[in-house]
Amino acid sequence: MGKRIKVRIQQLEEAKDLILPKYMSEQAAGMDLYANVVNDEIIEKGKIKLISTGIKIALPDGYEAQIRPRSGLALKHGISLVNTPGTIDADYRGEIKVIMINFGDEDFIIKRGERIAQMVINKIEQIEWEVTTELEETGRGSGGFGHTGV
Repeated sequence: MGKRIKVRIQQLEEAKDLILPKYMSEQAAGMDLYANVVNDEIIEKGKIKLISTGIKIALPDGYEAQIRPRSGLALKHGISLVNTPGTIDADYRGEIKVIMINFGDEDFIIKRGERIAQMVINKIEQIEWEVTTELEETGRGSGGFGHTGV
């Protein structure tokens, strides 16, 4: 694994009993996020719901956090995230919340402390545009949207 960076995290008062985001295996890329719900939350089939995690983070400059669905919830229950991956910028200091959607055939119940999403921390670079009148040619050119076959 690469080097570890320190990231400051704050648990909201009502979430102090919850587990902090954590890696579930030695080489996992994502940390599981836990639901900070007081009572069971129901996501009706076909509906969207915003779920609290009870945490805030302070990423170092040059990093972002991506919030992604959990594959087990997607496969077994049809649960995903609406804006996947969601991006947490280094200068955001609000609570991390997860926009969940139920694509399944039945309502889905979220319980307090349940693993609802995963968070991946990435190093990022910002760019500076260099305006030009043409771009260099490549073998692919402008081919896209299935140009290599289905």
